[in-house]
Amino acid sequence: MTDARVWFITGASRGLGKAFAEAALATGDRVVAAARNVGPLEELSEKYPGHLVPLPLDVTDRQAVFDGVERAAAAFGRLDVVVNNAGAMLYGMVEEATEAQIRAHMDVNFFGAVWVAQAVLPHLRAQGGGRLLQVTSMGSGGGMATVGFYGAGKAALDSVSEALAMEVERFGVKVTIVQMGGYNTGLFTVGTTTTEPLARYQHLRAEMEAMWGDAVAPEPATAAPVIVQLAELPDPPRRLIVGSQSFDHVLEMDQAQAGLYRSWEHLSRVAPG
Repeated sequence: MTDARVWFITGASRGLGKAFAEAALATGDRVVAAARNVGPLEELSEKYPGHLVPLPLDVTDRQAVFDGVERAAAAFGRLDVVVNNAGAMLYGMVEEATEAQIRAHMDVNFFGAVWVAQAVLPHLRAQGGGRLLQVTSMGSGGGMATVGFYGAGKAALDSVSEALAMEVERFGVKVTIVQMGGYNTGLFTVGTTTTEPLARYQHLRAEMEAMWGDAVAPEPATAAPVIVQLAELPDPPRRLIVGSQSFDHVLEMDQAQAGLYRSWEHLSRVAPG
């Protein structure tokens, strides 16, 4: 199929990444699916022979990312849609987290996405354009107890992606920040590192766990059609919230934040800057 697009998706062995890969393959597109463990992609490889290339990749290794992107571009001759999806969760209070845990978390959620962006841009620019979808979170606009570092990594990716979008649009490269809602991805199980709990936070931790609740989140496949449609738009948005409930929550948070600013406007305006 000559008009089939080529996708490069990180974190593609499970959750959202795997759902995105399957949705792209179902349209007739081709996919290079990158993950630390590509074993779970075997079934998709058999279902779509010649259209899926599993690529073992650790996004925290910058040189490995650049080498992997070269292999990805060579697999089908080009890259059209790049989905920076690889991510992990560091669950716990800020005081509880060790330096090693924090650095490892940011290596995946922030630096890994930056390495991918840096590696794919020369290819997208040389071919006159492409799409870069930066998967962040509907909660990246503010911090919340127990998931502060997750929000911090996604907020950092949000910010640098806004800058990146301005820098590369003249080359025909369109960047969209994809703010995902909550989906049943396994992020809070196999994708989570947990801090050593401090007794002083016991009550707050219990409150947060009660707030999260035990409701079953939607399956990742329900979000995949949005990503496929987004990749097809000739003039995509700079950022997009994925999820109906998440859309409402973000609007509520934005309104609450605006109200907070207004309540202290008198103090803000004391300074002339």
